[in-house]
Amino acid sequence: MDKLNWSQFDRGVFLLNVLGIVYDPETRKILIGRRENDPYLKKLSWTFPGGRPAYDNDLEYYLKREVKIKTGVDVEIEKTIFAKTYPENRELLSIYYLCKPISGPEQAGEKFVEIKWIEPTETKDYFTTSLHPTLFEYLKSLDRK
Repeated sequence: MDKLNWSQFDRGVFLLNVLGIVYDPETRKILIGRRENDPYLKKLSWTFPGGRPAYDNDLEYYLKREVKIKTGVDVEIEKTIFAKTYPENRELLSIYYLCKPISGPEQAGEKFVEIKWIEPTETKDYFTTSLHPTLFEYLKSLDRK
C-alpha cells in the first residue's frame, strides 16, 4: 500500500490517543499521572494514563499496555465512555475508556513523573488543560456510585 500524503487532508485526520479512567470501586478513586513538557499540549500536567496506539493491534491492547508502562497497574477495560478533540489542539483525538485496576505495584513510569489516586471530581483541581463538561459529569457519576 502506498503511503498517504497527509498534507493533502484538510479535515478528518487526527493524532489518536487512548486514555484510561482507572477507577477503583473499593476506594472510589481514579488514577492520574503528572507529565512534564508534553510536545502536543504545552500546558498539560496531570492526565489520565494512556498513549498513542500503533497500527498493528487493537486500541484496547495498547491502552492496557500504556497504563501498565506509565503506572505499573494492570487493568481490565470495562467500556468506552467518551471521545473528544481539544480546543488547545483540534488535531488531537482522545478516546476514554473506563478501566478497573487488577494488580500491579503502582509506580510512575514512562513520561509520568508522579501518579496519584484522587476522588473523581478532584480532576478539576489537578488538570491544567480543558476537561470536557460531559466527561466531568461522568466523573461526578463515579463519585455517586
